[in-house]
Amino acid sequence: MASQALPARGARLGRPVPSGLVPAPRQREHDTGAAVRAVVLALPGGDALSTRRRSPVAAAVMWPLARHLVREGAADGVAAHVVHYRFRGWNGGHAHPAEDAEWAVGEAVRRYGDVPVCLVGMDMGARAALHAAGHPAVTSVVALSPWLPRGAEPEPVKQLIGRRVLLVHGTEDESTAPDISYGFAERLKKVNRDTCRFEVHSDGHGLHQHRSEVFALTSDFVLGSLLDRPHARPIADALAAPPPLGLRMPLASGFGKSLRV
Repeated sequence: MASQALPARGARLGRPVPSGLVPAPRQREHDTGAAVRAVVLALPGGDALSTRRRSPVAAAVMWPLARHLVREGAADGVAAHVVHYRFRGWNGGHAHPAEDAEWAVGEAVRRYGDVPVCLVGMDMGARAALHAAGHPAVTSVVALSPWLPRGAEPEPVKQLIGRRVLLVHGTEDESTAPDISYGFAERLKKVNRDTCRFEVHSDGHGLHQHRSEVFALTSDFVLGSLLDRPHARPIADALAAPPPLGLRMPLASGFGKSLRV
C-alpha cells in the first residue's frame, strides 16, 4: 500500500456509535474500552478522485447499519465507529481511504486492546475494507456494493487470506458492477475458503429495497465472525459451497425473521 505523510487534517476514528438514535454521553477513553470485546469499523463511500474533506452524507449512510450492529451486539461487548477519512477520494495509487482504514484498525487496538476487528464498508469504503484487511487484528470483512474498478491490475487478495469475507451486491446496481465483484470473489475463493457473496435481486446500489434483510445478513455474519457464533444456515451454506453457488447466493426476502430455521 502506498505511503504518504498525513497532512494536518488526519483520519479520525469517530465517536462510538450508540445503539439508539440519541448519542450516548461522552465517556473517558479508559471507560469506553473497559467492556469491549470486539470492534466494528464502518467505512463510508466516496469518490474516485478528490482531496475534499470527507462526505458527511456518505458517513451518515453508514450510521443506521452501525447502530443496528451495536444494538445486536452490545450485550456481548461489541463497539462500532464510523471512520472519518482524510480525503473524500481514493486518489489512484495513494489509496487514501485504505490507508485511513488500516490506521483506524490500529487506533481501535490502541484504544480497546487486543480485540478482533471487522471492517464493514460500502462502495469505495468496501474497497478500502478489502485492502486494509491485512492488519493482524482484522478477522472479517463485509463489502457492500463494492466499488472495484475495471483495470489491467487485478485487485489484491492475499491480504484477505485467513479472514471471513462477505460480499453483497444488488443485481440492478448501476453505480458499481456486480460482475466485477463476482470475479473478485471467485479469485478470492481460490485462496480463501471462508468467502461468500450474496446477490440482492432487483435491488440497486444503496440496497434500499431490502434494507432489513441486508442488515440482518450483515449482523449475523459480523457477530458470528467476531464472537465465534454459528452463522445462520444460508451463510454457513454459502461459505461451504463451491463457486458459483456460494458466490451467487440469493438473499431471500424476509431473511432475519427466522435465522436459525
